[in-house]
Amino acid sequence: MTEKPLTRKQALAAVIQALGGTWDTERAVLALRVSGYRPANDEAAGKEARRNLRELADDGLIVRSDADEAVYRLA
Repeated sequence: MTEKPLTRKQALAAVIQALGGTWDTERAVLALRVSGYRPANDEAAGKEARRNLRELADDGLIVRSDADEAVYRLA
């Protein structure tokens, strides 16, 4: 049986759960790149990271630490 590869969101969630701490766009981009994501450019990488962070917040895995900044932490 072959396992399905993780989605980018699942890969980011796994890294966040393993490492904890605070997560901003830059740290999320690095985690996504380590998990195999190869963006076309830095702008695309940032957009993907922010989208995944927002979705993980919507799922309740992480919460926004500061209403004025896009920085998250484990819920």
